[in-house]
Amino acid sequence: MALLKYNFLTGILLVFFSAFLFSCNAGKKKAAEQTKPKEVWTCSMHPEVIRDGPGSCPICGMDLIKKEEKAVALKGIELSDLLQPSDQFVVSSIPVVTLQNEKKSLPVEVLGSVNYDSRHINMISARVSGRIEKLYVRYRYQHIHKGDRIMDIYSPELATAQQELLFLIKNDPENERLIRTATQKLLLLGMSEDQLNKVISSNKPSATITMYSNYSGHLHEAGNSMPVITRTVEKTDASASMEELPVKEGTYVQQGQNIFQLFNTDNVWVLLNIFPESQAIVKVGDPVKIIPETNPTMSLNGKIDFIEPVYRPDSKTLTARVYLKNSMGTMSIGSQVRARIFTAKVLTSWLPKDAVLFLGVDKVVFLKTSGGFLAHKVVTGLIYKDQIQIVSGLNETDSVAANGQFLADSESFIKIKK
Repeated sequence: MALLKYNFLTGILLVFFSAFLFSCNAGKKKAAEQTKPKEVWTCSMHPEVIRDGPGSCPICGMDLIKKEEKAVALKGIELSDLLQPSDQFVVSSIPVVTLQNEKKSLPVEVLGSVNYDSRHINMISARVSGRIEKLYVRYRYQHIHKGDRIMDIYSPELATAQQELLFLIKNDPENERLIRTATQKLLLLGMSEDQLNKVISSNKPSATITMYSNYSGHLHEAGNSMPVITRTVEKTDASASMEELPVKEGTYVQQGQNIFQLFNTDNVWVLLNIFPESQAIVKVGDPVKIIPETNPTMSLNGKIDFIEPVYRPDSKTLTARVYLKNSMGTMSIGSQVRARIFTAKVLTSWLPKDAVLFLGVDKVVFLKTSGGFLAHKVVTGLIYKDQIQIVSGLNETDSVAANGQFLADSESFIKIKK
């Protein structure tokens, strides 16, 4: 009897244990089914069609295909990071770079032109009032050498002064003071010593005086501005054409009047256009290598002699002057040149050029912050090879994306926090 009771209790326990095991297995199976990724079926032609099982596309009738979903793990990314505006904040694991401080001598490539050296512009003026009897020069750009005849001028004042000298020599030869004063007056009126001696020896006054050039250069009319080559042809532009001079025979001139200008091309200026990003490092005294476009095989060495303190009209560049000798005439006035300025070594901060995004006027980098990258405005300077100078906007401890373009779908959609 006792044995029968024991077997009955054992059977009951086995039934309950089996039921418990079955319920545990069912729970595990249900949990596994819940954690199993949900199947998604879609149409290859119409991806907006989504189903949880196989079938046909209601639009085109094609068989649906199973879409595989991959779980993406974002470590260290908070939900607040993902909710930030996509045009200001980017979540990425792209490599970063920091500012590199280096001391470099940066060659600056510039363009320029050849112009007259205004320090070698000379005037031919009338020392006596009178009428031009004979003109020996005819057109602009006529080359004049020192000592060449320019014109003959008839002057009543000059004739009277000669008669006074001859009268003193004839009637009062002992009065050296008056004779010396009359002689000096004629020299001041423009007569040369040879002309004066000829008048004294012939005892006949000359009605005209010949003017000679004391300088060498290209001839232009007086009052003409610097004959720089310009794109528009104007009446006052001496480089426009080989026009005749406005001064004619028979023209009356006044004492002290400037009649002609002589531009000497043995000395020239090379005017170099310095863009704003290079103006901070270009200094007076920096060596320059100049290559004329009219003769690319020739190179000339010079230095920055002067930097003009103002911008020229209608120009966005600063002008630097290089004084050069041009006695062989190898550089034509108005011709273009290419030049390389070798600046002094300066300590500056640099980033790879790819790290900076150019948005028109603004320059942007993607600054590394907790959770991602933030669009950040910087001020840039020179671009040298594959590096760009950072003037302001970053600290040495800041990290930025090594390739800013990689983080932007379109530059026009990037907004910068002010």
